[in-house]
Amino acid sequence: MKVGRDRRDSRWDAHREQRRVQLVGAAVAAIRRHGAGIGMDGIAAAAGTSKTVVYRHFGDRSGLYAAICESVAGVLLAEVRRATADALGDPARGPRAAVSAGIDAYLRLIEIDPELYRFVVHRPLLTHGPAPRRDTPEPADGPPDPVHDLVTVIGDEVAAVIAAHLRDPEQRAAARIRGHAIVGLVRGAADDWLARPDGTPRDRLTVHLTDLAWSGLSGLAPHVQEVPS
Repeated sequence: MKVGRDRRDSRWDAHREQRRVQLVGAAVAAIRRHGAGIGMDGIAAAAGTSKTVVYRHFGDRSGLYAAICESVAGVLLAEVRRATADALGDPARGPRAAVSAGIDAYLRLIEIDPELYRFVVHRPLLTHGPAPRRDTPEPADGPPDPVHDLVTVIGDEVAAVIAAHLRDPEQRAAARIRGHAIVGLVRGAADDWLARPDGTPRDRLTVHLTDLAWSGLSGLAPHVQEVPS
């Protein structure tokens, strides 16, 4: 017989979720203020609480990292979807403009929030400091990797957009490879742009990356044609 949850426990769910949102917001603000290398002590202090409380809500550093990535990815995906939809909905623009708009949305995050970008892409919280605490036993296959990080989520999104515009089943099957290849291309150039600034403005970098990405996409999917200007 299935037993329902104790009402005294379930009534706190909304409060717990609200507290998680508050802690993620405080962590994001702390990353912006103190840099991507901030640790759990700094995040807890910025939230006006202790690491014990943070661990209670997220389990360990990996849980907090995943929650921050989910928040950042949600904002970025909304921007990418809006930008690409606007381009695809304009008869004078078309698929190439949609690729450009998506790339530019990614680069805009870096330009506006460089420390937050470093945090979610390079994972300093997970790769530095003492071993993470876990309040529950690890699964048999080891601690979960936060696979749904920013790059993975965006790669899947790009793959879905590509697949939606291909008619050939074999080419649609390769959409995931292409989507993640494009994101890898953009990430590699974006990381260098951030680490070694040479004065290249964002709009110019967008043009360079769009040229590279579109040359591959148009070659593999010749039926997706650029709308003449």
